[in-house]
Amino acid sequence: MAQAITLPAHVAIVPDGNRRWADLQGVPKLLGHRAGAITMHNVVDYLIDREIKYLTLWGFSTDNWKRSQEEIESLLQLLGTWIEKDAPWLNTRGVRLRHIGQIGELTQYLQLTINHAVALTQNNSGMTLNLAFNYSGRAEIINALRRLLEEGVPSQQVDESLFCRYLYTDGIPDVDLVIRTAGEVRLSNFMLWQTAYSEFYFTPTLWPEFSTKELEKALLSYSERLRRFGGD
Repeated sequence: MAQAITLPAHVAIVPDGNRRWADLQGVPKLLGHRAGAITMHNVVDYLIDREIKYLTLWGFSTDNWKRSQEEIESLLQLLGTWIEKDAPWLNTRGVRLRHIGQIGELTQYLQLTINHAVALTQNNSGMTLNLAFNYSGRAEIINALRRLLEEGVPSQQVDESLFCRYLYTDGIPDVDLVIRTAGEVRLSNFMLWQTAYSEFYFTPTLWPEFSTKELEKALLSYSERLRRFGGD
C-alpha cells in the first residue's frame, strides 16, 4: 500500500535506457523498446491508481529522426501497436489521450491511429495523458510564435497567459515533477516552457527496469521538497 504523500498534479517522464538495456541483455534494440513499452503500461496504470491528473510521456523526439531507418521504422510501428492495444484500456480507465508534437510528419497510418485514440477518449475526465511523439520544446515555442504572428495578435496583448494558449499543452498546468531515467541529467529540449519551475528526479535505473517501486521513490522525493516558485 503506497503511503499518503503530497502528489504532483502533472508528472512528465523522459524514459531513457531502452537501447542500453538491450545491449546489456545482448538482444536487438527493438526488444529493448518493447520492454520499455511494457514498463510504460505499468507506470501509467500505477499513476492512474495514484490519481495523478496529468501525465506527459516522451516517446519520440524530433532529433530521433537521426537514428537508423530500421530503428525509426520499428519505433513508429511499436507506437502504433501500443496505441491500438492500450487505447481501449485507457478509455475504460477514464483517461483522455492527447498528442503533443508535429503529427503531420508521421506516417498516415500512425496519424490515423493517434487521431482515433484521441477521439475515442476525448470525453473522459480522469487522467489526461499527453503523448509527446515527434516532439521538440523549441519547435513548440516557435510554432506558438508563428501562430501568434499569423493571427496578427498585437504585441502589447502578448503575456505568459496568452502565450500558453498557443502551446501544445493549452489548458494543461505546468509540469510539477520531471522524471528521467538511465542516468541522464539534462532536459534535452523537453517541455522548455512548462518545466520552468518543475522539480527534477534523476535515476540511473534503465527504463525497462523502472518499476513501480522506483516510481514511488520519485513521488516520495517530490513530496519532501519545498517549492518556492522564486519566493523565499
